[in-house]
Amino acid sequence: MVNANIIKIRKKLDKLDNSFLTLLKKRLNLVNQILANKKYKKDIIDKKRIKKIIKDIKKKSKKKNIDPIISVKIWNSMIRAFIDYETRNFKKK
Repeated sequence: MVNANIIKIRKKLDKLDNSFLTLLKKRLNLVNQILANKKYKKDIIDKKRIKKIIKDIKKKSKKKNIDPIISVKIWNSMIRAFIDYETRNFKKK
């Protein structure tokens, strides 16, 4: 049997996950705007920007006392997912 306290905490996690989905939708809308402005498929991956994002996330995570390994893994995964999304949705002009 699952502890009642665990159930209560999991409900809070579920609520937080819904907030993440709202943020993800906002991020997707911005990515779509960027994608609409890209002229070439090769513009989808900006290695310099990715490197800077990861460096910044690592730094901000440490400042906020968040395990940077978790943050970096999440951001790398999200970046790969959005690169895949952009690649699938790129339309030649």
